[in-house]
Amino acid sequence: MSESYIKIEKLYGLLTLEPFILLGCLIALTWTFYRIFLKDASEERHRSIRLHYKQLMRHFVILGFLFLFFIFMQSVEGQFNTLTSFTPYFAFMTFLWGNIVFVKASRMIVLQYLFLGSMKHGVPVLLVNIFSLILSIVLLFWSINYVFGLALGPLLATSAAASVILGLALQDTLGNLFAGISLQLDRNFEIGDWLEIASGIQRATGQVKEITWRSTTLVGFSDELITFPNRFMANAQISNFSPPENPIVRSQVFRLAYGADVELAKQLLERAVAEIGDIRGIPAPGTYIANTTENWIELKVYYFIDNFGSQYGIGDKVYTRGLEALTAANIKLARQVVELSDKTPSLSATQET
Repeated sequence: MSESYIKIEKLYGLLTLEPFILLGCLIALTWTFYRIFLKDASEERHRSIRLHYKQLMRHFVILGFLFLFFIFMQSVEGQFNTLTSFTPYFAFMTFLWGNIVFVKASRMIVLQYLFLGSMKHGVPVLLVNIFSLILSIVLLFWSINYVFGLALGPLLATSAAASVILGLALQDTLGNLFAGISLQLDRNFEIGDWLEIASGIQRATGQVKEITWRSTTLVGFSDELITFPNRFMANAQISNFSPPENPIVRSQVFRLAYGADVELAKQLLERAVAEIGDIRGIPAPGTYIANTTENWIELKVYYFIDNFGSQYGIGDKVYTRGLEALTAANIKLARQVVELSDKTPSLSATQET
């Protein structure tokens, strides 16, 4: 590799023991942060983070072997002239691998920092991937300028037309990317939240599974995957049913026959609903008369839950327990009554009408 193509002295100056030790200290710092601040994470999160660390350590061990072999080649290249032409290539490969390890270690720091504020639901990979991409681009430009001695300013200026064409071609992609960034910065929802997305006549409900650079994926009540582009999400009306410290209110209706003991029915229904473990005790469930007709008295039971996704299963328990309690107390439910008559109006009555 000729000196005219690469600054060998500058490259060799980067491949010293000090940067290698600093990189190892950075990895140790990320591990210490994990052991101290993320020890209360779930077992699933621990497995995921440990898998990331295994991959990072594997790359660092490979870097160690490359670094030691480069030191060996540099020390014996005076004795073997054939190694002189290969050593710069190997040095450049070691330098690139070191950059990869640095990006991965920095990515782990950002991932853990974001995870510290969202330990329950996890971290969307969008912001982490954007950070890794920006850091990789910065290192690439710096390497080209420092190692190869190429000035990128004039090159970027002459490529303005190509940049405009590329920007127009990627208009939708870039729109989704920046919309995804704005959604993450606003933090109106996060992974694990139940959302209702409405835009015009389109409406969908699901739990947030993943937020990428292009789209947001929800899982519906029937485990179907619902994918919306981030630009659509940014312009849609979003209802979040998983806000912290704000329970979700739901209700069921029971219709009693006239003559039933309404006050006793209220007490039985409230007691039956309060015994369901998935329903909050505070605020307590309640019952009130919602409507009356010529056929029934309508009681509505309201209660509070924390998990929007389990509302249908909880509603089934409310009906089951409520009906059992009313039946045990001999409180009759209303029945629709339809009166039929076989009498036809007389001719004189019709004429009078």
